[in-house]
Amino acid sequence: MAQIDSLPPLRDVIERHGLKAMKSLGQNFLLDLNLTCRIARTAGDLSNHTIIEVGPGPGGLTRALLHEGAKKVIAIEMDQRALGALKEIADHYPGRLEVIHGNALEIDMANLVPEGPVKIVANLPYNVGTELLLGWLRTDAWPPFYDSLTLMFQKEVAQRIVATEEDKAYGRLGVISGWRAEAYKVFDVAKENFSPPPKVTSAIVHLKPKTSPLPCELKYLEQVTAAAFGQRRKMLRQSLKSLNVDVTSLIEQAELLPTQRAETVPIEGFVTLANCLKAMREG
Repeated sequence: MAQIDSLPPLRDVIERHGLKAMKSLGQNFLLDLNLTCRIARTAGDLSNHTIIEVGPGPGGLTRALLHEGAKKVIAIEMDQRALGALKEIADHYPGRLEVIHGNALEIDMANLVPEGPVKIVANLPYNVGTELLLGWLRTDAWPPFYDSLTLMFQKEVAQRIVATEEDKAYGRLGVISGWRAEAYKVFDVAKENFSPPPKVTSAIVHLKPKTSPLPCELKYLEQVTAAAFGQRRKMLRQSLKSLNVDVTSLIEQAELLPTQRAETVPIEGFVTLANCLKAMREG
């Protein structure tokens, strides 16, 4: 196991600060600093960026980000117990680590860094990971305030994020992610690398926002994907009835087939559906 700085090993930090992982906070701590450095490098050159990290816990990934040259790290931690360990890291890297004690779901991250490029790198708590990702993808301002997202999820969730119509995991999450970003799974992380080990394998996903996504209004894209994937085994002529419009006309205008199922419609097809629905609703 790598020793990347003169700070104590993570196991010692966890024991000294009483940081037993709490299931209620979705905590599973990565202890291998070789692995956390690999995650940090996946985010690319960090030297000119402020990195926002969510859920640093004892600071394994935080230390790796700083070791790999991050200009500054802003770590958002909800667990009061972890603040002492994070302060030790801040003291070791003067002026380069800012710790915010709070709930990441309630913090306006776009305003944390008034100037300069931002990357988000995090081993996300399992219980809020998808919600955080959707929040970053749904932001009104586009291109968004961040240059990239490098995130850890349960492998099953990661597969849904990067899925296309050619994959079994394809669904609403894949459509939203693929519409606004280039998303790909980088590597898996075995459960044995965590303390305590989770029941599932995890995976690192990297997302790069598209500068110019296909023109579409998010609320309509979410409506058509919710209807279609809400009854994914049914044909579009049936599943889209919940939209309360002329479904035959909607499908025809989108140049799709009424016998298609949601899982066979590419992202571009859903964008067209959303734009046609908007025209029907607002026209």
